[in-house]
Amino acid sequence: MSIEIREVKTSKDLKAFIKFPFRLYKNHPYWVPPLVQFEESTLSKDKNPAFEYCSAAYFLAYKGDEIAGRIAGILHGTELQEKALVRFGWVDFIDDREVSKKLIEAVEDWAKSKNVKAIHGPMGFTDLDFEGTLIDGFEEIATQATIYNYPYYKEHFEALGFEKACDWVEARGAVPREIPRRLKRTAEIVEGRFKFKVKEFKTNKEMLVYANSIFEILNESYADLYGYYPLTQAQIDYYVKLYFDLVRKEYVSVVVNDKDKAIGFAICFPSFSKAFQKAKGSLFPFGFYHVLKDFYFNKTLDMFLIGVRPEYQKLGANVLIFRSMLDNFIKTGATDVMTGPMLEENFNVLNLWNDYTGEGNRLAIRRRCFIKPIQA
Repeated sequence: MSIEIREVKTSKDLKAFIKFPFRLYKNHPYWVPPLVQFEESTLSKDKNPAFEYCSAAYFLAYKGDEIAGRIAGILHGTELQEKALVRFGWVDFIDDREVSKKLIEAVEDWAKSKNVKAIHGPMGFTDLDFEGTLIDGFEEIATQATIYNYPYYKEHFEALGFEKACDWVEARGAVPREIPRRLKRTAEIVEGRFKFKVKEFKTNKEMLVYANSIFEILNESYADLYGYYPLTQAQIDYYVKLYFDLVRKEYVSVVVNDKDKAIGFAICFPSFSKAFQKAKGSLFPFGFYHVLKDFYFNKTLDMFLIGVRPEYQKLGANVLIFRSMLDNFIKTGATDVMTGPMLEENFNVLNLWNDYTGEGNRLAIRRRCFIKPIQA
């Protein structure tokens, strides 16, 4: 049966684009469905401020009357100008190599007029979108911020000529029962020598004062990471509104210097994976109940973001962040913790994780960004 590629043109098409994985992964124990309203916001030119400098096209693959795959093509303005790359993301397909081939070709054909030299992904508009094909860890439940996909995706991409651009890894482990003595002592030395301290927040309103600083640090500390480009102020405002209502002040650590300038941070969330599975893509009418329940009572945590200004990365600010996080985890009764994706060469964080987390600590998941040249 022939494969037909159709570009998403209407709101009905976009809904079908978003909902396709719900059928592909129906009742899958490790896939975590996204919230449809969040997906609509991210993919909407009217709502996502990334469209101030990005352009995108979305495609559906049809096999007969059934949707067999989907893909997004993204041209990031700065990346296009500097590296002549096009991104693909939001990619899902049945185990049919003609389908995956046609989807990739659709993005390549769409981008060729911009003189792109290569295609890479899965990636989103920003580093806070879904990225990376799962290549190891298929029996681990995804977090609410990461992709789950079937093992055959990797085989399809390699058959199409893609190679590794970079890998992200995720670690999982237990929260220790007490702060490790060496971590406590090292943190005390850093505090005394450099006059750093961890902010204590009594209310979420106090925490929000540092929201802009957190994203400023993110822009500085992630600047050299694969595929990262600084967020604009409009994007920062967008993400603060999107995420900070779901943040508990106990799970935000901000380190400041002796002038009260934020120099490092970490944000964690209670794991919403099971809640999102129960919500089935919508907060209403009952999804909100499951999310709210896990917000207060889930003892498994997701480490969402962590960053330190470059000039402070060798002065021990990250040690204070880890001590603060573990202290709060222990106080709130958390039992297990999962990291977000980290580049495999991010040894600063990986070494801290290995040194100071509890039993069962392991690198559980690996994701890959693929790249291949586009034929002229």
